Amino acid sequence: MRGWNHTGAKEFLLVGLTENPNLQIPLFLLVTLIYFITLLDNLGIIILIWLNAQLHTPMYFFLGNLSFCDICYSTVFAPKMLVNFLSKHKSSTFSGCVLQSFPFAVYVTTKDILLSMMAYDHYVAIANPLLYTVIMAQKVCIQMVLASYLGGLINSLTHTIGLLKLDFCGPNIVNHYFCDVPPLLRLSCSDAHINEMLPLVFSGLIAMFTFIVIMVSYICIIIAIQRIHAAEGRYKAFSTCVSHLTTVTLFYGSVSFSYIQPSSQYSLEQEKVLAVFYTLVIPMLNPLIYSLRNKDVKDAAKRLIWWGKNPT
Repeated sequence: MRGWNHTGAKEFLLVGLTENPNLQIPLFLLVTLIYFITLLDNLGIIILIWLNAQLHTPMYFFLGNLSFCDICYSTVFAPKMLVNFLSKHKSSTFSGCVLQSFPFAVYVTTKDILLSMMAYDHYVAIANPLLYTVIMAQKVCIQMVLASYLGGLINSLTHTIGLLKLDFCGPNIVNHYFCDVPPLLRLSCSDAHINEMLPLVFSGLIAMFTFIVIMVSYICIIIAIQRIHAAEGRYKAFSTCVSHLTTVTLFYGSVSFSYIQPSSQYSLEQEKVLAVFYTLVIPMLNPLIYSLRNKDVKDAAKRLIWWGKNPT
């Protein structure tokens, strides 16, 4: 089909995190440990929420989906990355790159939207506690989560379709440890301007929407907290938002620098460092951020441990 990819490159060679052979085994061990902790922490959160009726609330419904996204988008690239650490020939076909970049973009975008939904949930819980269960009914929460996944799917399609319409007939070395869109765009021998701008604009619109939702939600939260007379009540209301604010800051800070910028201002080395942070470190930290400061999660974990020791 004319206009769609008819690449001359049989495969793409992945540079990886580093070309230093002495660092491959240490990095393999480090990434294996991080990935294992990521799976253990996030699966633990999901199971904990599922088994404890006290956590069957909108806040933890969103948190469970956030953990699911962290597991999925880490799993998209981490196993291949680990194999490449032990392989001398680090390569991927064009189809393999598409199959890697597509779900990765889906789950990263979904996580972005979910974080904005969680900000709105915090606002409703603090500003309208008496109407919270009515406004954030189960049906509404399910619709919000489905909208997040739909937004992720549409955004990923814009990136993937753009890739499929490019020609790759020259260099085939991807200066990255997975098939990310920006380094692939740099290898194209056709005009990638339009294919770059469409995903950039769409991603920018989603980022702007979620940023506005988060900012407006927290402005309203601050106003609502100021109306609480008891100091203990103000502290409790604010403390429920700290974990979410920490996650938002870490995620938005790294992803925005990676994607919301044109290729003329783009540094592949900078992207690799940031990508390690938002694809490896943040998914590992999220469950810790939410559990260490969350009394409900800690109490549920203690009950589960007690039940495990005393099943009868």
